Amino acid sequence: MKCKGRRRMSVWRYLALGYLLLILLGAFLLSLPIASASGKWTSFVDALFTSTSATCVTGLTPVVTGVHWNVFGKIVILILVQTGGLGFTTFATLILMAIKGGGLDLYTRTVMSQSMGGSGVHNVRKLVRRIFVGTLIIELVGALLLMIRFVPEYGGLGVWYGVYHSITAFCNAGFDIVGLSGQSLVDYATDPLVSIVISLLIIIGGLGFFVWGDIFDCKGNPRKFTFYTRLALTMTLILVVAGTALFLLFEWNNPCYEGYSFGDKLLCSFFNSVTARTAGFFTTPPETLSNSGSMLMIILMFIGACSGSTGGGIKASTFAVIMVGMVSFMRGKRDVTIGKRRIDDALVGQALAIFAAYLTIVMVAVLAINAIEPDANAPFAAVMFEVVSAIGTVGLSMALTPTLGIASKLILTLLMYLGRVGVLTFALALKRSKKSEAAVRRPIDNVFIG
Repeated sequence: MKCKGRRRMSVWRYLALGYLLLILLGAFLLSLPIASASGKWTSFVDALFTSTSATCVTGLTPVVTGVHWNVFGKIVILILVQTGGLGFTTFATLILMAIKGGGLDLYTRTVMSQSMGGSGVHNVRKLVRRIFVGTLIIELVGALLLMIRFVPEYGGLGVWYGVYHSITAFCNAGFDIVGLSGQSLVDYATDPLVSIVISLLIIIGGLGFFVWGDIFDCKGNPRKFTFYTRLALTMTLILVVAGTALFLLFEWNNPCYEGYSFGDKLLCSFFNSVTARTAGFFTTPPETLSNSGSMLMIILMFIGACSGSTGGGIKASTFAVIMVGMVSFMRGKRDVTIGKRRIDDALVGQALAIFAAYLTIVMVAVLAINAIEPDANAPFAAVMFEVVSAIGTVGLSMALTPTLGIASKLILTLLMYLGRVGVLTFALALKRSKKSEAAVRRPIDNVFIG
């Protein structure tokens, strides 16, 4: 009798399990006494929450990062952020390249490409090298610029602060170690150097690795960019500019901008618009925003960054396809077109499925946490904000997370995991086998909609 060959694990399951193992390892290390400033054990729930937040490049935390963790704990968080931001498969592929020394097999190339948001399986070695070299250069430049402000203020410790915040900003994680009372970068709200450098790092990280590669290959010539690169750059510009203008309008007379000049208000509004799309740093405490400002931040967090990037959310391109598709269908057009390109109907359906899945998960999570937590401790608006921040892997908070119970923290932990792995990837990972569709299709019938 012939034994059946072992079936290879699907790419999607590989990705989902890889992130899960990394989270559990980080949680174990962070729970140890050698990771906390007090030298005591950290509860496993808080360690798991922090590890998930770091690996999923979110920034939500049940404790103040700069106070609770010692140097070892902060380094563990930084490694998790860097690994999670670039993708654990990037590091795994680099190790395989070093061990094998030769070419990578088809399966490894497929996993690597799809984990970074691509569909091809060629030039993976080149992609990995480009990601590492590009990341190193960008984070180094960001760190040096931040040191200009941090070194005079903190001395030699400013070098560490510059490196730490450059990495967490580029990876869109939002972990900071200067806000010792949980105020993030509020002390630098009107500092153009810190605000602009952090914002640019967030934007670059949120564009995605394939966008960088395309810009580099085309030597910055927009006419040679691929359709996706042009769409990603256009949507990023629209969201940042529109967000800045609306924050400036909504918060103009808000006490959170009190005493600020026009330039200061513009800088804070720009930072709010950028960080809301997936970063987690803040120069304006979210709980001080107006209702309109809070709603705008929730919308931007839900949309998120670009595909194949360090950011989360449903992705800017998904949002663009849905909006253009909605307008096309309402105008009675048969095809969905962006510019001079027609979008495949299957892609439109996939975008709608992702949107519906994220929206459903948000509603269920908000209902669950509101049912668990007393109304006095967890107002509805704050719960909604925290839930969208978690699944969008943003990390902005209305100071609610530290006050939540174990069950609510576990719900947010799951949301961060789903947000980083991707709802679609997670669903495919749970799929047991590929079943071919029936040769005979079901009869068509009509339902009333709208």
